[in-house]
Amino acid sequence: MKLGFAGTPDFAVPALEKLVQRYPIAAVFTQPDRPAGRGQHPHPSPIKRRALELGLTVHQPASFKTPEALEMLRAAQVDLLVVVAYGLILPAAVLKVPARGCLNIHASLLPRWRGAAPIQRALLAGDPVTGVTIMRMEAGLDTGPMLLSRSIRIDARDNAKSLHDKLAALGAQLIEESLQALERGALPEVAQPLEGVTYAAKIDKAEAPIQWVRHAEEISRQVRAFNPSPVAETRLEGKQLRIWQAEPIESPALSAAARPPGSVLTASRDGIDVVCGTGVLRILELQLAGRKALPAGEFLQGQRLDGTRFGDL
Repeated sequence: MKLGFAGTPDFAVPALEKLVQRYPIAAVFTQPDRPAGRGQHPHPSPIKRRALELGLTVHQPASFKTPEALEMLRAAQVDLLVVVAYGLILPAAVLKVPARGCLNIHASLLPRWRGAAPIQRALLAGDPVTGVTIMRMEAGLDTGPMLLSRSIRIDARDNAKSLHDKLAALGAQLIEESLQALERGALPEVAQPLEGVTYAAKIDKAEAPIQWVRHAEEISRQVRAFNPSPVAETRLEGKQLRIWQAEPIESPALSAAARPPGSVLTASRDGIDVVCGTGVLRILELQLAGRKALPAGEFLQGQRLDGTRFGDL
């Protein structure tokens, strides 16, 4: 089969690298270069950079809703389009162009976590497992029939980056298996069940502030889900304090403390223990605004936290 490939972020790179070893890729579609960095100069997407390194033809339409973008796809004469975290809506007219349709690599076990942020939402919800689904695309949001899926356990230490990397590698493996099975005519499609549908809304920076009245386990999941972006945060003496790594702990000192949520219970090289609405959160890595992230022990060398109470933003 001659393939087209549509993707943008790092998550899509393993799949592109896997497919180019076995299939001719006639065209790669990715989002236009975006301003980034201090100078806000245009930066290519990870997929554009890797596709050019591989010598592939790259197209960057601002939208697939224009006749020009549709003609780009028609001109490539692809048998099938593989879509991975492309970030732009593909109209129904686009889905009809490839003779064998369009397949999507989705980072969840559909129908759970349809939408933009399945990795972070699975972590926030405390899901014990997640996975990857290969889905045939249709007009609805991640509603198409499933071709192949596989699950992995979410480790207690997984954050959004580590889980992202595991699922990206799994997605690359599954799309290769799916295409091989399609060529043999041995991959049935299964409609998604009507029960168990959840939506993974895009992560908003407004979700980053920590509410210390919540359970320590919930705050720990927030820290993990928002690492590396947008990073969970609170306030220390009016300044932004970003929390990069933390874990809920059992604390015998808590029962005698009777301190309000956000209060620092103890601070040592082992971590900074903070009272939550229920339980205690041990902060292991943190960062004051304008400074680098530090392990708790190093942070405490230049900052006293006796009697401190962290505040909500």
